[in-house]
Amino acid sequence: MTAHSRLDETDLSLLALLQKDGRMTNVELAASVGLTAPPCLRRVKALEQQGVIQSYHAVIDGPALGYTIMVFAMVSLKSQAESDLRAFEEHVAALPEVRECHMLNGEIDFILKVVAKDLQSFQGFLTTHLTSAPNVASVKTSLTIRTSKNEPGVPLKP
Repeated sequence: MTAHSRLDETDLSLLALLQKDGRMTNVELAASVGLTAPPCLRRVKALEQQGVIQSYHAVIDGPALGYTIMVFAMVSLKSQAESDLRAFEEHVAALPEVRECHMLNGEIDFILKVVAKDLQSFQGFLTTHLTSAPNVASVKTSLTIRTSKNEPGVPLKP
């Protein structure tokens, strides 16, 4: 039985509302789904304990803080042994510019979402921290021109 199969319509509505606005108060949340505050809070706590709700965070406007460049880097490794894959994942986990790291199936081993203040700082990051990393065979990069959709989470209908 998956976690989803244990969720009822009220749970899914709570998740959809919180995914859209994680700062919603428990009172607002309860009213939106037709509950009183105490059972609503119990449900949210249960969803957190089950790991369905993993975290709450603010969405930050990167360009407002000077991070004007977003690049996707496709990384191929020389070895795909599990220890080498883990070593690469640990390496990029320590790099704050890498905002996402996904292991892929196919020719490319990993795709990374990288942010930088400008092209010069990205180039420095690329040569200092990525192409020179142990076990890296090649890195192909694509600079983002614009983002038309950036929807975190999964599709849920309130």
